[in-house]
Amino acid sequence: MVKLRLRRRGRRNRPFYDIVAVDSRAPRDGAYLERIGYYDPLTTPSTIVINPERALYWLNVGARPTHTVRLLLSYEGILLRRRLEKAGRSPEEIERMVAEHKERVRQRYFRLKERRQQRKLRRSSAQESPAEA
Repeated sequence: MVKLRLRRRGRRNRPFYDIVAVDSRAPRDGAYLERIGYYDPLTTPSTIVINPERALYWLNVGARPTHTVRLLLSYEGILLRRRLEKAGRSPEEIERMVAEHKERVRQRYFRLKERRQQRKLRRSSAQESPAEA
C-alpha cells in the first residue's frame, strides 16, 4: 500500500519535512517513490509547498495520506479540489473556490494567533493583579 507521509530532514531542533509517496512498509526516512512537496513547521506561518497535480495523482491511484499530511493537503485546498473535480465542477469554479478556501484558512490562522496573544495578556495581567493587592 502506498502512503503519503512526512519524511524528516533538517537537523536537531530544526525539523524540515518532505511530503513523499512511499511504500507503507518503508522506514520513516527511508527510500520513497516520489517527493511531492515539503513542509517547514518553524516559519510563521508554516511553509507548505505541495505539487497539486502529483498529490491528486497519488490520491487517485489509492495512496492513503497520514493524518498530518491529510491536514496539510486540506490547508492547501487539494482535498477540496479533488472533491469538486469528482462532482464535475468547471475548472474556473474550482480555482475560485480553492482560492476562497485558502483565504479562509489564512484568516483563521491569524484570528487564532490574535486570540492566543490576548489570552496570554489576560493571564499575565491576572497574575500581576493579585501580587499588587
